Amino acid sequence: MHHRHTLAAVAAGILLIAGTGATLPAGAAAAPAPRSPATATATALVVGARWSGHTTFDRLVIDVRGKLPPVTVHQVRSLHYDPSGKKVPLPGKYFLEIRLSPAAAHDGAGRSVHHGPRLVRIALPALKGVALTGDFEGVVTVGAAFDTEPAFKTLRLHAPERFVVDIAHPVGRRG
Repeated sequence: MHHRHTLAAVAAGILLIAGTGATLPAGAAAAPAPRSPATATATALVVGARWSGHTTFDRLVIDVRGKLPPVTVHQVRSLHYDPSGKKVPLPGKYFLEIRLSPAAAHDGAGRSVHHGPRLVRIALPALKGVALTGDFEGVVTVGAAFDTEPAFKTLRLHAPERFVVDIAHPVGRRG
């Protein structure tokens, strides 16, 4: 009889702990729960960048394998490589920094999966250069250079996944 009460108390304790979640004291480490392939989320891979000129705008496309992550686009005074901080040698007076996170441009073995150029000068009416400026700690950055202040809009396109920046041609210029 004593054995059954002990077993019941242990079972109740396990259920009580399981019901409260994984509360561990500060500094304690829990083993990660195994994930099945169906529930595992893969990091988005930035596999390329391409561009084209159109009648009234230039288009920059960033190709992604996996689910398109959150993306931010900011105008910056200059472009710098992440994490070194070295200035990116692109011509231009105006720059956009495009940040995809969480994302990577390399596979699990550290090999690059980015098939686009790392740095290229471009002679379109608006877009003057593109560079892969960072692939560090889950953030991929792409920089774009312009001679005139860029007026742009962004699009998220799917199947295949890609992020698009359309940049209006400067007034008075034609593609």
